[in-house]
Amino acid sequence: MKKDLPENIVEDVAMAVVLMNETPEVKHWTVYLVNLKNEPITNVLISAKGYGEKDGRVVKTSVLRHFLGDISPNSFAGVEAIDTAVFGLTNEYWLSYYIGGTIYDKKFIFLPESIVDENLIKIPLVNKPGVMIK
Repeated sequence: MKKDLPENIVEDVAMAVVLMNETPEVKHWTVYLVNLKNEPITNVLISAKGYGEKDGRVVKTSVLRHFLGDISPNSFAGVEAIDTAVFGLTNEYWLSYYIGGTIYDKKFIFLPESIVDENLIKIPLVNKPGVMIK
């Protein structure tokens, strides 16, 4: 039963939407996985999707799955480019990885309109502005 499963807490791993560069016409954003641990995480798999309401109708994006393999300690890896058109939706990233033989997973949710200039911070390790969920 579910109650018999161990509660594997995800710590020191973050998802970040990072502003890569911008011109007067457009901003280019990329989603990153940031491993703040002092140990590697292996077999990293991320499922990404967007959903919500736009212009009065229900919108769902395709579910994309990204296999990143192994992420070294205190490093980061790009997951996907993200278009500003989906910032008005809920953007969900479901992360699964292993440490040793133990699996960990966590859902990271960027709420609609949370990726805005007022919420930008300097993302650790990436050293660029972005919005991060830890």
